[in-house]
Amino acid sequence: MSAPPIAITIKGNAMNSMAKPAAKHVDIREMSFEKALKELESIVGRLERGDVELEESINIYERGEALKEHCDRLLKQAEAKVEKLTFNQAGEPSGTEPLKPQE
Repeated sequence: MSAPPIAITIKGNAMNSMAKPAAKHVDIREMSFEKALKELESIVGRLERGDVELEESINIYERGEALKEHCDRLLKQAEAKVEKLTFNQAGEPSGTEPLKPQE
């Protein structure tokens, strides 16, 4: 006989902090993209290994969400600064135009 399935829901402050993880992690705002990505990769590794207790898993997951949002924001800012070179019919550079990232 197997155990009945259970459902877990998060209520109260945990859900509210998950909705706005960046507000709790103000130090992330000053991180470079590379530093934030490195920490995010470390968090993902810890969560994938499963060697973290539940409460700490929730906390580092929330921090990971804030790091992901920070990295996304920095990438969008970088994409806005990148321009594509344009060439005339002779193959010579003739100017630039905004880069349209591939989707």
